[in-house]
Amino acid sequence: MNPKLPYVLLVGAAVIIFILSCMLLSRGGQSPSCESQPSVVEKTGSMSQSLVFADLTAEEMSQVVRYLQGHLGVPLVEASRAKPSENCIAWVDVQVPAKAEVLRFLDGSGARPPREALAVLYFGNQPEPNITEYVVGPLPVPVYHRDVTVQRYGGKVPYHRRPMLGSEYEQLRVFLETKAFAAAPTFLREVLEYDRTNVAFQTTVPHGFQSGDRVTWFVVFQNVSGFFVHPVGLEVLVDHSSLDTSQWAVSRVFYNGQYYRDMAQLESAYVQGRISVEKVRKAAWDGDFSSMKPRAPRAALFPVQFEPQGPRYKVRKNQVLFQGWSFAFGMSVSTGLRLFDIRHKGERVAYEISVQEALSVYGSNCPGGMSTRYMDGSFGLGRYTSPLVPGVDCPYLATYVDTHSLSDSLRPRKRKASICIFEHNLGSPLRRHYSNLQSLYYGGLVNSALVIRSIATVGNYDYVWDFIFYQNGAIEGKVQATGYPSSSFLHGDGLRYGNRLWEHTLGTIHTHFVNYKVDLDVGGVKNSLVAHDMAFEMTRAPWSPEQQIERPRLTKKVLDTEDQAAFRLQSKIPRYIYFAANSKNKWGHQRGYRIQITSFAGDHIPEASSMERAISWARYQLAVTRRKEEEPTSTSIYNQNDPWTPTVTFADFINNETITNEDLVAWITTGFLHIPHSEDIPNTVTVGNSVGFLLRPYNYYDLDPSVYSHDGVFFTSEQDFTACEINPLACLPKTASCLPNFPPFTYDGFRNM
Repeated sequence: MNPKLPYVLLVGAAVIIFILSCMLLSRGGQSPSCESQPSVVEKTGSMSQSLVFADLTAEEMSQVVRYLQGHLGVPLVEASRAKPSENCIAWVDVQVPAKAEVLRFLDGSGARPPREALAVLYFGNQPEPNITEYVVGPLPVPVYHRDVTVQRYGGKVPYHRRPMLGSEYEQLRVFLETKAFAAAPTFLREVLEYDRTNVAFQTTVPHGFQSGDRVTWFVVFQNVSGFFVHPVGLEVLVDHSSLDTSQWAVSRVFYNGQYYRDMAQLESAYVQGRISVEKVRKAAWDGDFSSMKPRAPRAALFPVQFEPQGPRYKVRKNQVLFQGWSFAFGMSVSTGLRLFDIRHKGERVAYEISVQEALSVYGSNCPGGMSTRYMDGSFGLGRYTSPLVPGVDCPYLATYVDTHSLSDSLRPRKRKASICIFEHNLGSPLRRHYSNLQSLYYGGLVNSALVIRSIATVGNYDYVWDFIFYQNGAIEGKVQATGYPSSSFLHGDGLRYGNRLWEHTLGTIHTHFVNYKVDLDVGGVKNSLVAHDMAFEMTRAPWSPEQQIERPRLTKKVLDTEDQAAFRLQSKIPRYIYFAANSKNKWGHQRGYRIQITSFAGDHIPEASSMERAISWARYQLAVTRRKEEEPTSTSIYNQNDPWTPTVTFADFINNETITNEDLVAWITTGFLHIPHSEDIPNTVTVGNSVGFLLRPYNYYDLDPSVYSHDGVFFTSEQDFTACEINPLACLPKTASCLPNFPPFTYDGFRNM
């Protein structure tokens, strides 16, 4: 051996190390950037077909407004400044065509349905003020409009049922500050240190006790961050039923447990020393205890999810494709996020899945709290959908979709990043097995699902709406509640109605109910409803007749009528209840999709209540009815302000019609009871406040469709599980050792406020 050879090798190695070091330094010592790979997406459905469900574009909304301004023959005032006595366009949304018409287009040779809009107008400047709904079309250049109010509701909609516009809230604020409060200057100055900027008002609904009322309690809070938990003890009842704002008047005043005729009487009692004053400590502008500002310094960054080879889903306008899934999505002004034409492996499993309503019923010993029944659809779950913050509301690298809406205005508004779509690794197996008996192997599948999400902020509450698509053909609808709890001023026997959250703050007990419409089409439009469950039977052991065995057996029942398929809120419901197709799988079973509900709802308001029929959908955890075009929703935006004569009564949908081999709809109600507690300060967390439902294949396939997923892992004891071709997890150091391209953080949530 040449004695110089080791030195030559050492020098050569040093040169190689130097070169590699230079290369790393030139890259800043970082891993290479992740590069997108062609995603494997099954092509199901057509993007152009999905547009039949698409939300209106900003230009289409503007075209509808221009058409109505030029063809109704009446002056239309900008809704944002309209008086109750004037005419205005309240909102405009897409008019989804009839299902039969859409299916002919999607599945057959039918023509594309005309694209139309639904416009809701308030006519306050008419001999008989009313609410009128028009269908306007065809878009993009409308040439006709037709009044569909009577067709939809069986008659005209009285004007007092109209949801309040932002302009009416502003007019009420001005009334309270300039007229109502002017009658009690001493009380306001000395007790509330009132300076016209330091109080905030929260409205309550419904407005009164009988049809025609428009009388509202306004609860007064300190005007600080998180004001919902800073009550000052003052509440004012305003009668604003007159279309002439100069006729508005204070009907009653409440302060610290006592009622007064008006603000003047409150002032007089205070000046004479006949009031028990409970002065609230003035909070800092950030709300002090209600501040959302972090109390801890920054530390190590939380885990971040990324896709090392790019997204494995596609978003094409209003259509999403993910592995075997495809669906169209949209955002209704009143009901929020909704899905249409949901298919798996190319076959439609549901025509529509949509939120219908979110209801809260409050208790308190203060008038505003005890009379509150929020029906958030009337405020607008879509209208109040908020821009999403990347990295918190959704994964940072999710796909963000802008939406447009037209409400309270003549001009459409863009809400940037108001929907997010992402694939989510749940960090657990969808299925797995480790075998250490007989053969030795491991088989598993990562539980990675697609999520489409929006978040609606309606007053104090934030609702996180999710629809989740799993690789085994299951769909989940889920809502998580967060935001601030509503509160009352703590006095007297207040602790009968909640828990004390701060010095003067009573977190008031309330229920949350959420209603969904699920129009399943399992193996076709015609389905039946079938219940499977279990019962124990006693039998003698055949091999030992003197011994008795208790064994569970399967029970089966076809639910033939709507009455049989209406399950009351707290009643027992079959553990397996499913929509059954007219076709069978390979093993001779009816193909089906099972409905599984997750809920811990409080009690429904007593049916003897004068307003119960307006929310009668909440009587039922599940009700299955025949699908009818004239029953498109379980409630109405007009029910909130006249629940005593509801515009839509869900209970009337259930009339014992046969539901065997029919086009069926499942109306699902889920919810939870919320008794606010000290951990709801500064505000409520989503943990434990999540409810919803699952739609799961039940003999729909011949085997679990996720076996065809590209994410499966399998290796035996005899294989080299460190080899990429055997085990894809062994490739992670190579395929996932890259840096994702994080775009700069942006947020448009505070624009045009």
